[in-house]
Amino acid sequence: MRFMVLVKATHDSEAGALPDLKMIEEMGKFNEALITAGVLLEGDGLHSTAKGVRVTFSGKERTVSKGPFHPADVSELVAGFWIWELNSLEEAIEWVKRCPNPMPGESIIEIRPIIDEAEFAALLKSAKSLENGLAPG
Repeated sequence: MRFMVLVKATHDSEAGALPDLKMIEEMGKFNEALITAGVLLEGDGLHSTAKGVRVTFSGKERTVSKGPFHPADVSELVAGFWIWELNSLEEAIEWVKRCPNPMPGESIIEIRPIIDEAEFAALLKSAKSLENGLAPG
């Protein structure tokens, strides 16, 4: 199973603050452990939303908004991500528990399973069945 592991933003990360050298070293060791274990498929940090844009869809209309974005809770934003390959959500949780705290102070890491091709095909088949008035199955 693949998982997207999202490091949620903080006020510091949105302000463009970089981690200190100790954190960079600790995260480097954690990433090396992920690589050695064959878990890490991809991962990176993201610039703050000040350097991003959002495209809002409304029917056929598209509206582009430049960052920064200021949600009520900054942890609604993402500061970085990994994509991991593991056997279960429980394994992903155990790896996240081993992760150094990615931000000064309190931080949040969210784990989300990625829909694989077989799951997507099943969802598509179910949607087509519903569209045709058939019971999924």
